[in-house]
Amino acid sequence: MTARARWLPGGAHTRSTLAADFERLGVRAGSTVLVHASLRGIGAVRPWRDPHAGRARPDDPVAATVLAALRHVLGPRGTLVVPTFTEGNSSTSRAYRERIAGMTDEQVAGYRASMPPFDPDSSPSQGMGRFAEAVRRAPGAYRSGHPQTSFAALGARAARLAAHHDGNCHLGPDSPLGPLHRDRSPGTLILLIGVGYEVCSAFHLAEYLRPDPPTRDYSCVVRRGGRPQWITYRDVELDDSDFADLGTAYEKADTDRPERWVNSGTVGDTDARGLTLHHAVDFAAQWLAGNRPRPAESYELRN
Repeated sequence: MTARARWLPGGAHTRSTLAADFERLGVRAGSTVLVHASLRGIGAVRPWRDPHAGRARPDDPVAATVLAALRHVLGPRGTLVVPTFTEGNSSTSRAYRERIAGMTDEQVAGYRASMPPFDPDSSPSQGMGRFAEAVRRAPGAYRSGHPQTSFAALGARAARLAAHHDGNCHLGPDSPLGPLHRDRSPGTLILLIGVGYEVCSAFHLAEYLRPDPPTRDYSCVVRRGGRPQWITYRDVELDDSDFADLGTAYEKADTDRPERWVNSGTVGDTDARGLTLHHAVDFAAQWLAGNRPRPAESYELRN
């Protein structure tokens, strides 16, 4: 499906029209939604002004309006979760290896010394998009404490979801993805807005559910006692290189079902999908078991 611009009264999407888009994707009052979003193709948006914010203007009016629309649908019992990953403080990411290519040992040491330590209260997410940043910075947001793969959340379940994120578990059962999967609720959804399955972080949970998944060492810099400190930990080797194929297989399997797992539509002018999270993760675990006979050879946190 290719999204096309729609005729709209006044020529722009509004909080109300965007809210209707979210409802068509399966979002309901009280839902919990894990959102990956790129707002680049959303089209013209009429900024929504929060009547309780006075004269204050949001830093990103488009992201703020999309956020307001989604929270309007979710209501006070709903919860919104976004990835707020940070690869810029890691010495084991592809981005780091590319950055230091050709450097001398002295230059590498200088670059490492300049890398920002992770601070859950202030470190911006990297490559997660404007919407994720709008959620992270929103009043009342909670953020999990993993120095590489944190999540930010707003709403009824936000504090509980962010409270426990094991430092040795990027995206597994001891991350916020674990309870989202374990609740087995049809109201717990993944929203992919303007992005494809290749960025679906919940698919990584399926990598942990495989028997004896391959592991590797990771290293990053955090702030402890007011000072930067490098830490190393071992975790499952993450590989998203086949997630696009996994998503294609998931949608193909879904076409034969009378009760669909995937709702396709648009948010504004951009393509979007709503997936039932526990179905998507269960399918991914089965698919990976049959289509990944060998351990992953490389790791990359894709944006």
